[in-house]
Amino acid sequence: MQDAEQIRALRQFSVRIRMEALKSIAAIGIGHIGGTLSICDVLAVLYGGVMRVDPSNPSWQGRDYLVLSKGHAGPALYATLALKGFFAADLLTTLNQPRTNLPSHCDRLRTPGVDMTTGSLGQGASSAAGIALGLKRRGISNRVFLVLGDGECNEGQVWEMALFARQFKLDNLTAFVDYNKQQIDGFTSEICDLGDLAAKFAAFGWHAQAVDGHDVAAIGQAIEDARIEEGRPSVIVLNTVKGKGVSWWERDRNNHNMPITAEQLGRALQELEAQLAEY
Repeated sequence: MQDAEQIRALRQFSVRIRMEALKSIAAIGIGHIGGTLSICDVLAVLYGGVMRVDPSNPSWQGRDYLVLSKGHAGPALYATLALKGFFAADLLTTLNQPRTNLPSHCDRLRTPGVDMTTGSLGQGASSAAGIALGLKRRGISNRVFLVLGDGECNEGQVWEMALFARQFKLDNLTAFVDYNKQQIDGFTSEICDLGDLAAKFAAFGWHAQAVDGHDVAAIGQAIEDARIEEGRPSVIVLNTVKGKGVSWWERDRNNHNMPITAEQLGRALQELEAQLAEY
């Protein structure tokens, strides 16, 4: 159970992640703004105390693993890793630039702290299950955390993984679905309606929960509930808002991948600074 001070710190962490991610996208002028901003709260919770990591030794054998299967939201993970000290924060402005170590989609061979290369939607799900199975068979207690997009859940590979993970009782695997209800072509309900995602995963034999994906206390409690589950994987459906934290982008149905000007960055940072002060 988190106390009030821990919750305040996590909220501030999530705002700082948003700010640094937007600065990095603005440096190149265009990027996946909407889905980057919607996962900052879960990353703040995971890297704010849940996951065992060592920024001075990213390959530490005792670490927990994070697989960002929706790899196009890499700017959020990069910002998180920089704020945690995995690499210098000034590298964030090299996002997707020539010879960068911060490519548009996550690459474990380039970025300290990135555990799995992702980007082709659905494949990160299988990778996470494979890591979890390998750890379990070696008798290692490390946990694996997987972040899926809701549009990504249109991929059959996600549901093949869901069957596999239940079959092999991967209780060291916790998945999150960023259920922001939009994907590149529009609203998920109009493209391939996902319905009750928690119920779907439950039907596949998973321990399933759904929470407010911007409530750090609720996310933290759901992770604790998942941790004590035995014999089956867990999923936490995060009800989120695409573009969260910046009012006009929250209302933009075309916020999946979009340009950002210096003026827009300034306005966005003002909003986020106000949130930081409020916390």
